[in-house]
Amino acid sequence: MIACATAMLWQPAAAQEATDSPAATTPAAADSLTTVVYPDNAGEEPVLEGLLTGDTLKAVKVKRDWNTWRPNPKRAMWLAIALPGAGQIYNRKYWKLPIFYGGIVGCAYAWRWNNMMYHDYSKAYMDIMDDDPSTASYNDFLHLGQVITDSNVEEWASKFKKRKDRYRRWRDMSVFVLIGVYALSVIDAYVDATLSDFDISDDLSLRVAPSVMIDKTSADPLKSSGLGLQCSLSF
Repeated sequence: MIACATAMLWQPAAAQEATDSPAATTPAAADSLTTVVYPDNAGEEPVLEGLLTGDTLKAVKVKRDWNTWRPNPKRAMWLAIALPGAGQIYNRKYWKLPIFYGGIVGCAYAWRWNNMMYHDYSKAYMDIMDDDPSTASYNDFLHLGQVITDSNVEEWASKFKKRKDRYRRWRDMSVFVLIGVYALSVIDAYVDATLSDFDISDDLSLRVAPSVMIDKTSADPLKSSGLGLQCSLSF
């Protein structure tokens, strides 16, 4: 919560008329209202928010410093749950939006295509298994010159059943992948906001360099030293 302190300077006009000094002929100072905004963090300087002179308000905008701004992990998570990609927008990671939206659109298209093929092959399988000659939607799947006869009807029925089951399995899989992409966007928004203040400066480094290792317990100078690698972690 931002705390405000208000200071008002006001001089009545009647007091100016009652005096005979030369200062009385000078116009009185206009009504003024100054608002000072004190930031939440202690030790920071207060900021002038606005100056009211008469009936005119001259606002002084306080711009946010995006270099020091850090996102709230819980807010990023709830935004990502409410709308896919909203958490990435809140974290200002716009380059991730095509990845998640591309995955969502791709899964939705895969579900629609597999669902359509599943219904088509299901109808063809039911038509080939019944005894009604007027239901022959399976002919739409036959290549030119192919005919279903009594000798190969069981073979074609097995093909239609396998294709029906295959497209149903792919349709269900596309739904699970879509849920996975949605969950991944939520996890990414929360983790990205949590690690936004993680120190990745040059002081955090792992250095590997060759070194000479000396064994002080050996009396032979040729056997007391050897070459090796030295690892140093700075943080």
